[in-house]
Amino acid sequence: MAARILIVDDDPIQRRLLEEAVKRFGHEAVTADGGEAGLSMLAAARGDFQLMILDLVMPDLDGMAVLERLAKAGETLPVIVQTSRGSIDTVVGAMRAGAFDFIVKPVNHERLAVSIQNALKVTALEGEIRRARRPAQSGLGFRDIITKSQEMARVLRLGERAATSGIPILIEGESGVGKELVARAIQNASDRRTKPFVTVNCGAIPENLVQSTLFGHEKGAFTGAVDRHTGKFQEAHTGTLFLDEVGELPLDIQVQLLRAIQEGEIEPVGARRSQKVDFRLISATNRRLLDMVKEGRFREDLYYRLNVYPIFVPPLRDRREDIPLLVDHFVTRFAAEEGKRRITGIRPDAVAMLGAFNWPGNIRQLENAVFRAVILCDGGELTADDFPQIAAQTGHVSAIRRVEGTDAPPASGQVTIETAPSTVAAEDGLIGVAVNSGPGNDPAPFGFLRSLADDGHVRPLVAIEEEMIRLAIDHYGGRMAEVARRLGIGRSTLYRKLKEYGIADDDQDDAGVAAE
Repeated sequence: MAARILIVDDDPIQRRLLEEAVKRFGHEAVTADGGEAGLSMLAAARGDFQLMILDLVMPDLDGMAVLERLAKAGETLPVIVQTSRGSIDTVVGAMRAGAFDFIVKPVNHERLAVSIQNALKVTALEGEIRRARRPAQSGLGFRDIITKSQEMARVLRLGERAATSGIPILIEGESGVGKELVARAIQNASDRRTKPFVTVNCGAIPENLVQSTLFGHEKGAFTGAVDRHTGKFQEAHTGTLFLDEVGELPLDIQVQLLRAIQEGEIEPVGARRSQKVDFRLISATNRRLLDMVKEGRFREDLYYRLNVYPIFVPPLRDRREDIPLLVDHFVTRFAAEEGKRRITGIRPDAVAMLGAFNWPGNIRQLENAVFRAVILCDGGELTADDFPQIAAQTGHVSAIRRVEGTDAPPASGQVTIETAPSTVAAEDGLIGVAVNSGPGNDPAPFGFLRSLADDGHVRPLVAIEEEMIRLAIDHYGGRMAEVARRLGIGRSTLYRKLKEYGIADDDQDDAGVAAE
């Protein structure tokens, strides 16, 4: 993962050499000609730098003074110091002042590369540890949401504005985009941050238990009610209730939800009187509720009660600039969790491959793909081969062979319908890769079938059938009798399909019949 590195050195030649070296390592380099200039750039960047390379001997403000200023400001940026004076006292002083590593001039580029790699790895791991601890202490905030896209920046601004009020919020977006993440950030930026945050997946509750789950029930209210049950609305009292997939609620429950929102009170099943509840309501849906209203499957009055402050979270394919950041985050996290600390990152070609994929499952799918890749990885960096299912759909032959468990190329014309392991089968929806029906039509190797289209949905059977016929004709050299026999259809059926798909005209059909 490329990092933004600040180089602070008063020597223009040394600055230039370091800048070229850092760029050669695949990172972005920004230079400053002195300590004061470096601190000014750091303050203006507001956390945009991941590392500083600092010269200790400078005329205006030397390196030790810069380290002291950074410590007083609480800056955690790792610093690699360099100087021509490599005495023990100098090294000890710099380390005590907060330096991460020490390099003696003239700088050895291999030594510098290792130092940069170690500093970035340790910093990323520390960030993950802080991130993991924060929810237990102060909760997830907007700053913890990893993004640099303008679309998500707008989402975060809307969330921050809504957090200060009790206005009902409806978060819309596809499955896996992070709707609950946004809801939790809103909760933790509000005055209810220390209160309960209760999540309800409305689509996962059996229809006969929805009312009891949401509103609770009294003992003996119905058969099997052997004890009093507290509903989700009561659990969320003084806090926030997050109704995920609210469009799945039955119509009769929608009426009770409307009353709870309007009156601030609920009626548990079997209760003699209503109970007042104080809650902040945040709803989420992956459907268009307005369309459901038109179809009579969602109450119009409830829709307008929920849709007071809508927030749309864009799918991952519409904010591809976030993919490298998310991948880097997941790699660091899973490498630490799984004890694979030797994994330091991911190769640029693998990042490019992931960035080109459409991710129909959005961030959740990307997270699962990286988790699996970390488990598969045997080296120090993730490669495209560690994402065999994603690579298969984007035409990486080596990864396809890895899924199959063999390094041998597929036999000419062999159609492989491939099933992913059970732990990840739902992750990518892969059961095959595309038939190569001709140059420029599909980047996949010859003989493979792809089940999913570029938009992530299953391809129509007619499209798969057409490509299978093209493959068979190519494989059997246009011998139609053999093609029909291998496909298990009659020749007349084959010729009819050729006309339907525009594969051959009447003259070619006649020629084929005559030849046979």
